[in-house]
Amino acid sequence: MVAIAIVYFSGQGHTHLMAEALGKGVETAGGTPHLLRITGEQIINGRWQDDTILASLKAADGIAFGSPTYMGGIAGQFKCFIDAASATWFQQGWKNKVAGGFTHSGGLSGDKQGTLLYMAINAAQHSMIWVGVGDMPNPETGVNRLGSFMGVMGQSNLDMSGAPAHVDPGDLESANLYGQRLVAVTQKMTT
Repeated sequence: MVAIAIVYFSGQGHTHLMAEALGKGVETAGGTPHLLRITGEQIINGRWQDDTILASLKAADGIAFGSPTYMGGIAGQFKCFIDAASATWFQQGWKNKVAGGFTHSGGLSGDKQGTLLYMAINAAQHSMIWVGVGDMPNPETGVNRLGSFMGVMGQSNLDMSGAPAHVDPGDLESANLYGQRLVAVTQKMTT
């Protein structure tokens, strides 16, 4: 059975909802999802530290990276995780693993493409195999409604009221389908 680690940071809960949807897609395709949430508490003296998450990533067949897009790039907490994974890079510990990415922001564009490109470059440096979105934009279902092919994008209107996070159903379905695609590609790569 294919194991997909979903490692992500979520500030307001939107990226978490997308991670859960991606995990459901992994399960639907017969894989095992491992949701690994990056938190600010894991950053000690400016350095991210969590050996349990790193061990889970090493054991996984594939890794999906997730971060909200803040000011045109990944969240600072997620960058701390990426920096800490440089020890894995030196050993090429993720070499030939399948990789993918997802992001969320308040703006329709929000420069989310920059976040996905950063994740893809990081995966390339780790010698991973990047998997893009395999769904055409569908205005009827909302799947890939933002027209992203590098990875999954989600968007919700800014809400400063403190209401619970809400993500467009089409964006959640896009994440679900992406989870299924990651499993299918990983199965092809590992057989």
